[in-house]
Amino acid sequence: MPKVWTGQGFGLLVILTPKNYCDGMTNTPTIWINAGETSGDLHGQLLVQALRAQCPDAKFLGMAGPAMREEGVEARLRTEALSVMGFTEVLAQLPKIMGLLRTLESQLTTSRPDVVVVIDAPDFHFRVARIAQRLGIPVVYYISPKLWAWREGRVAFLRRHIDRLVSILPFEVEFYARHGMSIDYVGHPLLDSIRTPRIMNVRRHDNRIGILPGSRKREITSLLPIFSRAAALLAARYPDLEFVLPVAPGMDRELITSCWISKTPVTLIESSTRYELMRSCRTIMAASGTATLETALLEVPTAVAYRFSPLTYLLGRMLVKVPFISLPNLILGEPVFPEFLQNDANPSALAAAVAQWIEDTPSRARVLDRLGTLPSLLGNGGAAERAAKIVLDTMHRP
Repeated sequence: MPKVWTGQGFGLLVILTPKNYCDGMTNTPTIWINAGETSGDLHGQLLVQALRAQCPDAKFLGMAGPAMREEGVEARLRTEALSVMGFTEVLAQLPKIMGLLRTLESQLTTSRPDVVVVIDAPDFHFRVARIAQRLGIPVVYYISPKLWAWREGRVAFLRRHIDRLVSILPFEVEFYARHGMSIDYVGHPLLDSIRTPRIMNVRRHDNRIGILPGSRKREITSLLPIFSRAAALLAARYPDLEFVLPVAPGMDRELITSCWISKTPVTLIESSTRYELMRSCRTIMAASGTATLETALLEVPTAVAYRFSPLTYLLGRMLVKVPFISLPNLILGEPVFPEFLQNDANPSALAAAVAQWIEDTPSRARVLDRLGTLPSLLGNGGAAERAAKIVLDTMHRP
């Protein structure tokens, strides 16, 4: 059996058998799920699927994006209203965020769900957790906040306001244990949605380069022009290259087109086949974020880039304590994917990084070898089912 890490050491992971965990309840349970950004919305979709399998009668409400809405979550608020990132970016949206919190408190007061699940996005969800606790509603924090990167002192808040803290990254267990806090490590849910035989057997296109500029407007406007110029440099050296860009729900096609400033053509493809498309690529240029872990699990060498506002970057340099920005590098403990931040995220640097993987080079072989070790580090599947069991256990507490 696979293993699970707990605050007290290693233990055996219980494999769930089919069961209706809501049998015997007199009322239809209501589960509120709050996703603050696109990646959280995708994790929320997988969690809802697992919850519905274990509790078919449950009703789902919350702050939902396209993926959760597609799964049948009643969106009392929309995730798209909160898709901001960084210190200065959040400050500019503060009046809007406070309005969302007031609406959310009103909705929780009216609907009185049996449990509130918040997914990542700590700056917003710490406030949601406080509201839920004040209303006497238990809170599960799914995808524990990255306090190991900065603001360790916020662990004290989690102790006071969170009923269960669920982690999807193995190294977080030791971090929280150092702070005297036990957490539930369930593995990473992306394994089940990405590493399926259908996706992993997709044929590679040796001349196909993927472009993943992020889903936020600021990411697209700051990174896509750079990616387009890097594509032009690569096309000059390898004329038969094909560039493809999966368009996620909510992404503005006109904005994407306007930010692709080079004459090298790029093909926009709807995201319904996002993982198959990414798997078919020889290599990828991507904005830092969940997409880099997706490309790593798909075993596609990736050059990672990001540009923050100057103030956000300056504050980050002073406060953030981790050596890497991309999850694959953090999990593996080494720079498997090259990272380019701020001025280092320029066309020539990105083109040079990608060029080393277009042919069958020792560099490409090393990257693929390290990526092959990721699944075993991330729980080997079943994370959403284990997280769903924790949510239902929390809901059943007196």
